[in-house]
Amino acid sequence: MNERWADVKEHAARSDVLIVTHYHYDHHDPEEPELYEGKIVYIKHPKEKINKSQAGRASYFLNKLNELPKSTDTADGNEYKHGSTTIKFSPPVYHGTNPKLGYVVEVSISCGGEKMVFTSDVEGPSVADQTEFILQENPDRLILDGPMTYMLGFRYSRESLALSIENITRIITETSVKSILVEHHFTRDLKYKERIPEVYECAAENDVNVITAAEYLGREIELLEARRKELYQ
Repeated sequence: MNERWADVKEHAARSDVLIVTHYHYDHHDPEEPELYEGKIVYIKHPKEKINKSQAGRASYFLNKLNELPKSTDTADGNEYKHGSTTIKFSPPVYHGTNPKLGYVVEVSISCGGEKMVFTSDVEGPSVADQTEFILQENPDRLILDGPMTYMLGFRYSRESLALSIENITRIITETSVKSILVEHHFTRDLKYKERIPEVYECAAENDVNVITAAEYLGREIELLEARRKELYQ
């Protein structure tokens, strides 16, 4: 974890723009505000389309940032240009299948004829507006946090999984996507590949790569979150 966080900080230091899609602590660290010094920062709106927990975290984070960034603007539904790069944000969409955990913004980044979409925390996508943003943006590469199958039948329904499979296959067949990087929620399940066989079959038929972020980077698949019980012993 410390090595990966060091990687994140190294990339952040080289970046002009940093994005906070929502205020859960696995997506930002309010205790290292110096990361944002001199940067252009786009944030999920801290007061609109937000639940109580995230609103409190947003306020704390923004107080920590103070005047460190070069600029701070809201992301929700907006589009920004930086030279030949366009950054477009979805309107706020559910963090999951309902508003209980609040809202996130999905991110589309395009430059030089290439486009990438980052879903942030949609846990699927199993909801129409989460999916529509991806379809409309028509990316070459999709970073997909995926269905929350490690809580299947508990906090994640089989209906939501079926909808996610349907929506991911739509993305494969209806967009120009060539690589889908599955990560985050989905890879907290040791049997993640077995959960969505229809997606892998559809991807193979359409010459689309569905791989983990680790595989994309040429690293070993470690699934540290999925192995918590074993590792904490």
